[in-house]
Amino acid sequence: TEEEKEKKKKKKKGGGGGGSGEEVEEEEPDESMLDWWSKYFASIETMKEQLRQQEAAAAEAEEKEEMEIGEGSKAQVKNKDKDKSKAPKDDKKKKQQPVPELPEKKNKQKIDELKVFNKELETEFDNFEDWLHTFNLLRGKIGDNDDNATEEERIVGRFKGSMCVYKVPLPDDISKEAGYDPNFGMFQGIPSNDPINVLVRVYVVRATDLHPADINGKADPYIAIKLGKTDIKDKENYISKQLNPVFGKSFDIEATFPMESMLTVAVYDWDLVGTDDLIGETKIDLENRFYSKHRATCGVSQTYSIHGYNTWRDPMKPSQILSKLCKEGKVDGPHFGPGGRVKVANRVFTGPTEIEDENGQKKPTDEHLALAVLRHWEDIPRAGCRLVPEHVETRPLLNPDKPGIEQ
Repeated sequence: TEEEKEKKKKKKKGGGGGGSGEEVEEEEPDESMLDWWSKYFASIETMKEQLRQQEAAAAEAEEKEEMEIGEGSKAQVKNKDKDKSKAPKDDKKKKQQPVPELPEKKNKQKIDELKVFNKELETEFDNFEDWLHTFNLLRGKIGDNDDNATEEERIVGRFKGSMCVYKVPLPDDISKEAGYDPNFGMFQGIPSNDPINVLVRVYVVRATDLHPADINGKADPYIAIKLGKTDIKDKENYISKQLNPVFGKSFDIEATFPMESMLTVAVYDWDLVGTDDLIGETKIDLENRFYSKHRATCGVSQTYSIHGYNTWRDPMKPSQILSKLCKEGKVDGPHFGPGGRVKVANRVFTGPTEIEDENGQKKPTDEHLALAVLRHWEDIPRAGCRLVPEHVETRPLLNPDKPGIEQ
C-alpha cells in the first residue's frame, strides 16, 4: 500500500505541469515521512506565531491608546485598559486577521500538533496541588553556623497532604457540590497510601541558550537523570561545543511512590580532565502529577490514531480513561448513542465513529467520541477540570551555586 501511495503522489506531482510550484507544496505530507519531530517543529511554529500575534496585538492596542490620549478621551482609555486585562488574547487575534487567511490555516493543519508550553507545566496547572499540598519539613537552626544555611539545605523531608475545616451540619450547597455523603468526611475517593510501582519515561528534547562552561565560550552538554536510587549519566552521548543541543533522548526508569518521587533532570558539561561541571538542573515532583486530577501523565493528544507518527501513547484508551473519570467523579455516563453522539452528565458530544488501521480498513470505534469529551472535560459540571494535553514543557535549568539565575 505504501508503494502505491508513493506512485500516486509522484503522478500527482508530475502531472501538475502548468500549476505553480506552490500548489505542489500544499499536497498532504506523506504519512511515512512524518514522525514525532515533524509534529514538534510544526507545534513550535504555531507557538512562535501565537507569540508574534500577541505582541502585534499589544503594540496595536498601545498605538490606539496613544491616539485616544491625544484626542483627550482619557476615560475611554481607562476602560480600554480594564478590558485589555480581562479579554483573553485570542479575541484580539480574531479581530486582527482578515477573513481570507482562514482557509490557508486549514491547509497547514495537516500535521497534528501538540502543545508546547514555554514554561513549566506546574505554573499552568497550579503546581498540581489540586488536592495534594506539599510542605517542606525543615531542620531547626542549631548553632550560629546554621544561620546562613539556605532553606534548601535545611529540608529533611516533605509532608504531603490536605486539610479541610468545615462547619457541621454542612450547608446544603456544599453537600450538593460534593456529590457524595459529606458526613463521612471530604476525603472519599482518595487513593490508598500503599506504595505504587510506576514506569517513568523521560523524553529530553533539547536545551536552549545554555550557560557557556568552557573557555571557548561553548559547552559539551550531556544529560544526567536521577530518581531515587536510579542515577543515569548519559556521558558517552555528550554533544560537542554546543549551547543549543538537540538531545532527542528517552529514558525509562522504574520507581515506587512515595519513596522515589522527585525526578532531577540535569545538564552537565563534559570535561576531558577533572570533574564534569553541572550547568543546571530542574526538579519535577512526579507524585503530584500522578495523583493530580488534571491527569498529568501522558497528556491527551488531539486525535486518536492506532498507527503512524501519531500513535496513541497512553496505556489506557480514551474510552477507558473517560469511564474511569466518570466513575470517580460520580458523573452519569458515558452513554454512546447512534450517529456519533455521546452523552456525559447533561452534555452531548459528537465525533467520528470509524478508525482506519494500517491497511486502510475502517472499523467502528468509540475512541474518537471519548477523546472529544476528554478534550472538553473542564465543561463537565462539578467533576470536570482541564486535562493536561499532549505537550512538551520548557523548564529553566538552575544551579545551586547561582541561585535564581537561569542557566
